[in-house]
Amino acid sequence: MTAAQADLQIDRPAVADGAALWRIARDSEALDLNSSYSYLLWCRDFAGTSAVARDERGEPVGFITGYVRPDRPHTLLVWQVAVDDAQRGRGIAAALLDGLAARVCGEYGVTGIETTITPGNTASERLFGSFAERHGAALEREVLFPTSLFPDGPHDPEVLYRIGPLSL
Repeated sequence: MTAAQADLQIDRPAVADGAALWRIARDSEALDLNSSYSYLLWCRDFAGTSAVARDERGEPVGFITGYVRPDRPHTLLVWQVAVDDAQRGRGIAAALLDGLAARVCGEYGVTGIETTITPGNTASERLFGSFAERHGAALEREVLFPTSLFPDGPHDPEVLYRIGPLSL
């Protein structure tokens, strides 16, 4: 943990955090924004496989939402990662990912992480690439959802990043 991260608390999100997570996602201008309702549900139903970073006042400044895949119970799918614009560049996303991975490996027996990234999202590519390097895990990439599958207009393909095995 860097000195810049020392004032952060990383823990599970609570339902009361849902509105803040929605605002952080909206303001990121990089994520596909889900409904505010979905962030409330996520904080209720998937808090155990998600993480929130809080500042010294306890306010959310970043988050990761994820879930354990039903058909691959040792795999955490990371759905979204976002950090408040004013907090970027402090290593918060990496601290969130490391903390969440350690927690779900211990509590759920997770040995691998998956996420999807659109081509050109260099921040996410670096985040997950450096995570794999830090933890000595293999990283595989393949197109999961090609552009042609998206019914709502032009959408970049979603590339699946598969990281593992993890030994945290």
